[in-house]
Amino acid sequence: MTPTDPAAAVNALADRFWDAFLEQHPMTATVYGDDRWDDRLEDPSAAGRSAARALRDRTLGEAAAIPAAGLAVEERITLDMLRVLATLGNEADDLRMDLVGLVDQIDGPQALLSQGIQFQPADTPVRLERLLARLTAFGPFVDAHLELLEEARATGMTAARIVAERTIAQAERLLATPVDDSPIVAGARLADGDAGGRGAVAEVVRDVVNPALGRYLEALRGPYLAATREDPGLWSAPDGPARYRMAMRTWTSLDLDPAEVHHSGLAELAALDGEREAIARAAGFPSVASYRAHLATDPANAAASQAELVARAVENIERASAIAPRWFGRLPVAACDVRPVDPFLERDAPPAYYYPPTTDGSRPGVFFVNTYDLPTRHFSKLASMAYHEAVPGHHFQIALEMEHPSLPALRRLGSRILGSAYAEGWGLYCERLADEMGLYRSDAERFGMLEAQAWRAVRLVVDTGIHALGKGRAWAIDLLRDGAGLSTTDATIETDRYIVWPGQALTYKIGHREIARLRAEIAARDGAAFDVRAFHDALLGHGALPLATLARELPRWVAPPRG
Repeated sequence: MTPTDPAAAVNALADRFWDAFLEQHPMTATVYGDDRWDDRLEDPSAAGRSAARALRDRTLGEAAAIPAAGLAVEERITLDMLRVLATLGNEADDLRMDLVGLVDQIDGPQALLSQGIQFQPADTPVRLERLLARLTAFGPFVDAHLELLEEARATGMTAARIVAERTIAQAERLLATPVDDSPIVAGARLADGDAGGRGAVAEVVRDVVNPALGRYLEALRGPYLAATREDPGLWSAPDGPARYRMAMRTWTSLDLDPAEVHHSGLAELAALDGEREAIARAAGFPSVASYRAHLATDPANAAASQAELVARAVENIERASAIAPRWFGRLPVAACDVRPVDPFLERDAPPAYYYPPTTDGSRPGVFFVNTYDLPTRHFSKLASMAYHEAVPGHHFQIALEMEHPSLPALRRLGSRILGSAYAEGWGLYCERLADEMGLYRSDAERFGMLEAQAWRAVRLVVDTGIHALGKGRAWAIDLLRDGAGLSTTDATIETDRYIVWPGQALTYKIGHREIARLRAEIAARDGAAFDVRAFHDALLGHGALPLATLARELPRWVAPPRG
């Protein structure tokens, strides 16, 4: 290979982009086990945004200079992804989408360190110094956010009122926690018995982190809160419709029409009503609502303790792992742990979510289970969550992607920055696949899966309804509770997640539809020779992809039977 070889040029460009991206997003690097920037936080200031823009512009220029003709399939995909990433990033920057998402009850400054502390080892003197430097950097990080809060207020690009209120409540809870009990101090991954290290972390939390968080809280409570948007939808922000279409493209990589997505969600919900009704009637109940009410009050469907709920999640994953070789030719090396959501975050967190393993094998993938409001965490719903978030869902897809022997790091690790329709579509597909695999223990768990499918159909309706059609928060909560069977607690948390992340809720069903359509198309082509293991290996064998790329390439990867 020579430096002028187009394939080598594509992979070198991808490596340069990914390395620079991680330097600009050091917490992301830490999550993936890359400790080069463990002493830093992202720079959200104008200078940081300018550096990110320069990276994207440079990448577009270098990509344009590489001749695409004759590239092999992987290099062609990599070049496409670089172009799409940089173009979407610039479009989002032009619309100042950073101001739209500035205040965030899930990933905002108040949650950053307590979440990140779980992924940063501080078990040597060098690693401890890096952690202390990162904690110290929280002061300038927050001060940059304070300037952006003022810019957002001045331009009308503020958050919805409920988002600011939830963020304020989180910050208040954190500041009310004694320093020694802080999730940052308690969660620091120090060497065993390192009381001096824990004392040093506590000192920085007391002297730097908490005062910075106090400044952030004061700014939120002040003029910013008064300027927040009373209507939760992005339509109520300046140029809201254009910004919502941008959010939809960012999350799905597709240019979607909100009204069409809304109506398609209603149609899917109606179809799922029939499946749920059949199970309810077979169980002796006259309606979906009455069967749902039975499951909500059945003592056998609830955990007696948080530990029992986590243990049931572990059992679900172990059952899926045992049968997976029948359905997948290639299995991930990384294991998947189960942990409860941190108490500091549980009131605002979804029912379950997943974090990827590190590339060096030092930490497995992690399936987080929310044990808050325990009586509403039903076993019948937990099963499909485990198969979506962990095995064979996100854990298989992400771990296999990370362990791919030949893809550049951008493809193995960074493809999810190009939206999440592929990844979330795969997770939702796996909920149905689990039924084929025989993983659901009972019709109650199958009903829970259908409720989860309905939940994602409702997301199409709710996300577009809130952000494009002027629907309100109470309407969304009612629809999630009545149409998808969520508890009021979860329906409220979920609605507020859709409010703070416009477009993200669309990724599940949009991606699932495409994967299911492609499987049906290839199965019809191949007939009795269709090999589901080959389909899954081909689908997962190239990392996360834009949906348009997946539709173009997957039928070629699953070779038709000969003769």
